Order: sequence, then structure tokens, then C-alpha cells
Amino acid sequence: MAFRTDRRSLLLGAGACGAAAALGLSPRALHAQGTPVKGGTFRLAIADFDTAETLDPQVNESRFMMNLQYQIRNCLIEVGPGGVLVPELATEWAGNADSTVWTFKLREGVEFHNGKTMTADDVVWSINLHRGADTISEAKSLIAQVSEVNATAPGEVTVTLVAPNAGFPSLMSLVNMLIVPADDHNLDAGIGTGGYVLESYEPGVRSLVKRNPNYWKEGRAHFDSVELRAIADVNARTTALQTGQIDAMNFVDTTTAGLLEAMPDVALIRTLGKQHYAFSMNCTAAPFTDPEVRMAMKLAIDRQEILDKILNGYGSIANDQPISTAYAYHNPNLEQHAYDPERARAIFQKAGLEGVTVPLHVAETPFTGATDMAQLYAEQAARAGISIEVKREPEDGYWSNIWGKKPMFATKWSGRVNEDVMLSLCYSKESIGGWNETSWDNEAFNTALVAARGEKDEAKRKELYWECQTLISADGGMVAPVWADFIDATSGKVVHGEVGTDWELDGARASERWWFAA
Repeated sequence: MAFRTDRRSLLLGAGACGAAAALGLSPRALHAQGTPVKGGTFRLAIADFDTAETLDPQVNESRFMMNLQYQIRNCLIEVGPGGVLVPELATEWAGNADSTVWTFKLREGVEFHNGKTMTADDVVWSINLHRGADTISEAKSLIAQVSEVNATAPGEVTVTLVAPNAGFPSLMSLVNMLIVPADDHNLDAGIGTGGYVLESYEPGVRSLVKRNPNYWKEGRAHFDSVELRAIADVNARTTALQTGQIDAMNFVDTTTAGLLEAMPDVALIRTLGKQHYAFSMNCTAAPFTDPEVRMAMKLAIDRQEILDKILNGYGSIANDQPISTAYAYHNPNLEQHAYDPERARAIFQKAGLEGVTVPLHVAETPFTGATDMAQLYAEQAARAGISIEVKREPEDGYWSNIWGKKPMFATKWSGRVNEDVMLSLCYSKESIGGWNETSWDNEAFNTALVAARGEKDEAKRKELYWECQTLISADGGMVAPVWADFIDATSGKVVHGEVGTDWELDGARASERWWFAA
């Protein structure tokens, strides 16, 4: 078993993300090749949070929690700018001939915040958090492919799978797969190996961390402290940035992005990646049990109008499936679903749904502009004789009370590290009851997905992933009209290099990667 971390093996795990290059960088970023400066308090305003959240890595649902977890904890593998997998707590990894056994070499001398040295036992315990019948992990469906995890040496962990998976290492980069001390039964204390140590945390309100003086990762974690503020209202976030109350924000409103970009003391960061805005239908709830009705809902949306009026051009047209051009195996040959109100009307009439009102539950929590997008969709669908009632829900608790629980609701996905993770996590039969928000179960899809996971032949692997995309687009429960650019904004004093495109705010690692100008 040869250990490799060369670019080809990294891309196999991460997916080729060359198309996800940053579209816009702050002026400071162009001069970010110098030595980073230490110091200061970085104040970051985050939309997307939940007052019911904890620091248990099994259930990281919001952007607030993702940013906080990456401040205080590390994974075995990190997704770097450009989408490649890079060593984090694992220094190297290798699979056997059929990709059913993966061995990870661990970094030596890494300390947890409580002074304990990280060992292979900690890694085994952390992975096993997501296994078994009693786990509450959002990654349960992905880690179900693991049959055994063993510490095979003091600095080595070996994972055995139930079936081949050539891209398994990418799973070790997920925000759920953070490494914590073995037998840590107080995960909310936030003990980790990360660049910052938790000082205080009020769910859905605020967190404060201070730099870890013993951080093992050189050239990272430059701020003295980082404060996260949960601010749902985009106008409040924007005003806070303009008046110097914060240093950076996510989820910039596309209606004000141009104005912010023109301001001398504000820098806009725009990246094109895998993010898509959508309305999801529960395929087990009437009337969406009928695939023809689901297709009617896809034909009743004018995608170009959504792109022009809701995103103001900050994105591109999508086709009701989650694999964008930023992935290695994007299917460019899918027939584009076009706005066709007459065909949508005919389907509803045939299904006996004429006059039936479809409730659509929304809030601004999934994405800024979700309510306006829903209202515009309702107007477009009305031309097809389809009545959509937009129901505005409270921001707080949206992920807990609305998402995945109502028959139709607003959602957003930022994509995942590669095709297998995205499709397995959100569309496979195994993820129903977890992140398969539409409860879609398609036998042909499930078969193709498993086959693609273990296929090493590039041509065959591509063909299988193309089939998966075709099935989701035609039969799945998601109305995804647009790919939406990530748009973040910072004050002019913030410095950064090339930004990651797997999530906004530099892959949710801005706190570790950025610094203030001298």
C-alpha cells in the first residue's frame, strides 16, 4: 500500500474544482503574498444560525456552527483553495488495491486545548461517533459504509469499508468529522486541536474564541481573538460593515453587492462554485408523490427571470440537480428544463389538481432573497394555473422546524467536496431521515451511485455520475433554478490569499486563514 498525497490522488478525493475559481478578490488579496500579521479581534457577522445548536460535531447544521467548529477543531483532511484535499491531522493516506481499506498516518505532537496529546484512539473514537444505531450524526449515511475502524499503530488509523470507495478520504474533510478527545462526553465544551480556544458561546447569538498559543499549524490563526455575531437581517449586517462594527460578513444581498463593491473601504469577494438555491418537495407527501407533478413544478418556474431579478446576474441557470460545472463529473448533456406553463398546466389538470393550492414555506435563513424568489415563483406558476401560497416562517428554528418537515420549503446547498459526498448525503436511500430533505428514493439512482463510488475507470465513473444527475433532474424532488455565486464582504483592512470555494468565507475558514493589514 503506497502512501500518496500527490495532486492526482487529491483531486480524485476532492473533485476537480478549477471552474470554481474566485471571480473577484479584494484589493488587499492581491498583495497577500507577504508575511501575515498577528493581532486584533476579527468580528464576523454570520447569517444562518440556530438557537438550538450545540458544539457536538454530529450535528453541525448552520454556517455559524461551521465557522465556529473550524476555529476550535480540525479534521484529518482539509479542503484547500482550488478544491484539493490537503493534510491536516493526517499527514498522508493510502488505499488498498480495491479501495476497501484506507490507512491514515497521523500528525505527531498535536495537543488538544486541555493539554492531552492526540492519539490514534482519539481519531477512532471521533469517527465512531458517527456510526451505529444510536448515533445522531448528520454524516451517518456516509459513514455507514465503514465496517471497522482500528488504531493499527500509535500514529496510524485504518478504516475498512463494506464496499470500494475510491474517494473515501474526502469524507474525512467534512465538518462533522472533527477530531475530539476520546471519551469526551461533554462535546459542548468545545475541546479540540484548532487554532482558537473557546471562551464563550451563546447559541444563535454570539461566540468568542482566543488564539491557541500551542497551535500546531504554522502560518495560521493570526487574530488574537475572533467574535462571531449571529445577524439574520442582511441590512443590519451591511450597515454593521459600513459603520465599522464588524470586519466581514457572509450572504451579501445581490441588490446591494454592486454598491458595496464601489465603496473604497469595503471589499467584495465573489466566487463561483457549487451553491444552488432551491425549493424542495417531499416525495412522500401529496401531491409530490407523483413524479409528473414534481416535473410540473419544475416547468412552472422561469429560471432566467429568477437569475435576473433575484440574483441580479450573480449566478447562472441550474437544472434541478446539484452537480455544477465546478465538479469533475458535471453532465453537460442534460436537457435543460425550460419554462413551460402550458405543459405544467396540463400535468396538473391530468392529476386532478386544478384549483389545489400548494403551500411553500420560506424564510431568509436558507438564503437572502428566498422570500422574494418564492413570491416570483408563485407569480410564474400562476400563469400555469398552479396556485402557490407563500408562507413566511420565523428565522429562528427554521432548520429545526421547517426544513425537511413541510411538504415544500426553501433550501440552499453549497455543494460538497465531491460528487459522491453530495449525492450520498442528500439523495441516497440511506440518507432518508437525515439530509435527504426530499425523501426521494430511486432504485436506479441508488444502484448507479454505489457503482460510481467504487469505480476507478474514469470513463465508467463519469458515465455513472452522469446517470445520477439525469435521474435527479428528471425524477427528483428539488426545483433548483439557479447556481448562486458566493458573495462575502470585508472591510478594507482584511487581507487574504486565494479563497476556498467549497463554502463562503474561504471555505468557512476565514478566521484561520485571514489577517489584518499592518
